[in-house]
Amino acid sequence: MNFEVLLHAALHTLKDTLPVLPFLYLCYLFLEFLERRVVSTEGAIERLKHTRLGPLVGGLFGILPQCGFSAAASGLYAGRILSLGTLIAVFLSTSDEMLPLFIAGNIPPLAILLTVLLKALLAIGCGFLIDLLFHSHVCADEHGEVEEICRRDGCGCESHNIWWAAAYHAIRVFLFILLVTFALSLVMEAVGEEALAGLVLNMPIVGNLIAATVGLIPNCAASVVLTELYLHGALSYGALFSGLLAGAGVGLLILFRVNRPMKQNLYILLLLWGLGALLGILIDAAGVEELIALAVKMTTGRGVIIE
Repeated sequence: MNFEVLLHAALHTLKDTLPVLPFLYLCYLFLEFLERRVVSTEGAIERLKHTRLGPLVGGLFGILPQCGFSAAASGLYAGRILSLGTLIAVFLSTSDEMLPLFIAGNIPPLAILLTVLLKALLAIGCGFLIDLLFHSHVCADEHGEVEEICRRDGCGCESHNIWWAAAYHAIRVFLFILLVTFALSLVMEAVGEEALAGLVLNMPIVGNLIAATVGLIPNCAASVVLTELYLHGALSYGALFSGLLAGAGVGLLILFRVNRPMKQNLYILLLLWGLGALLGILIDAAGVEELIALAVKMTTGRGVIIE
């Protein structure tokens, strides 16, 4: 592996990870504030934990074309400030590079809007359903309270101000993300995006399952490959959704770094993969792409989504 490959991987890593740092800092600043100022107030933290609108807010924020919110959501979930449903809503709605690639790919604005709205609605609906089904397991867990993060890191944050403490945690997690993302970038450079693209074929069900697996890769290259494959007609609309719904950007990396118990992270990973694959299969079976194409034709005269 030559210097040029290493340099390209390093630059790609910095491009992917640097925008996440301010989100991480704000997240940990919020957690430190809660630990020192709010947790001491009887019942205040419980109102934050049990808010019923979390999946709605999380699903809407998640549609923004970057993974900063998924990064922040992982940290807040580790501190049990967000419910499991809210975390899943953020993860499902996060799309990384889909939106800018759709815009650059000359997709009709109405088709883009309907696609983003559908993704957000699916994320919000799944989030509310998960909170409804598993609510007793979300906030009653004794692991991972705000102060538990500090105990695991052994940071001694109580002896410093919240600005220093937040920076300490944010930088530790950021360095972990930086190293893992750099390793993934090297793998992508060695394997090549074309080889990754070849794994995902336009096959019913199988394509959805493979796309969901590719979507779990915590790197924007996964969303780029999936979106480009769809734009070139090599991937079904449902399989695109399978990959993008399962993709949570660096959110999964942070979840595995800061949240305990580890088996809970594995459960969330499998839940994310299963929801992505299943929803994508249902989207293909329901002919959603054809319905969107019809809506576009009726309003703009353009008969197809991709031209």
